[in-house]
Amino acid sequence: MNWTRSVLTVATLWAIGGPSIAAQDPAAKNPLQGDADAIRAGMGLYRGRCADCHGMDARGVRAPDITQVWASGRTDDGLRLTIRNGIPGTEMPANPRIVDHEAWQILAYLRTLAAPAPADPPRGNAQNGEAIFRKQCAGCHRVNGVGGRLGPDLSRVGVARSRDRMMLQIRRGLEDDFRPGYEPVTLTPQTGAPIQGVKKNEDLFSVQIMDTRERIQGYEKDQMKAVENGTRSAMPTFGSDRLSDGDLDDLLRYLQTLRGFDPTVSQ
Repeated sequence: MNWTRSVLTVATLWAIGGPSIAAQDPAAKNPLQGDADAIRAGMGLYRGRCADCHGMDARGVRAPDITQVWASGRTDDGLRLTIRNGIPGTEMPANPRIVDHEAWQILAYLRTLAAPAPADPPRGNAQNGEAIFRKQCAGCHRVNGVGGRLGPDLSRVGVARSRDRMMLQIRRGLEDDFRPGYEPVTLTPQTGAPIQGVKKNEDLFSVQIMDTRERIQGYEKDQMKAVENGTRSAMPTFGSDRLSDGDLDDLLRYLQTLRGFDPTVSQ
């Protein structure tokens, strides 16, 4: 390759926000950190593409508080990759239309909202929380390849959900807010008992579900008396009669440890 052409190619890629030398370095720092114009542009990008889930103040709505991502050990380059590639197994989507330059702008803005690590230690005993999870939750949820499949995999729930959001889901359940593949559904056949499960696929003529025994079955709609979409999650609620406040703190502490990444390496 012509040396001059190679240099121009690298410069052009950087100008349009494509792969850069800094972006390829696992320890790369944000080249736009502290840049007033980048922060302003990043604010617009964040509010347009991220605030619906993470909140205008980045303290979380449906998705977790991200004001402490650096305090938790995340790296600039790891966060850039998260913005662009998403987080498998969570509701954090890939954003292939966001080029590197825009990701750096978003991170430059988020740095202005960053909070220090909390002074108070997190509540709860994670070890006891893991035991509670295995007893109460693992029948439906998997963690690191172990557990049930009726509910979502929770291996990365610590980065996908805020503590308050998880607490509400455990105590009150979900209403009309279901991840694709986990919408509750009840099929009523012409004869026999209703079949309950979560919807995996559906078209005009058929529906495929995973039933409560984790069997995936397909059904023709015209062979059913009714196909009813549920308005509440298949997950039961855990009031204080089923889960004490102390045990809830322990369970939440364990769930917060399920982050799916090692903060000592680029993520």
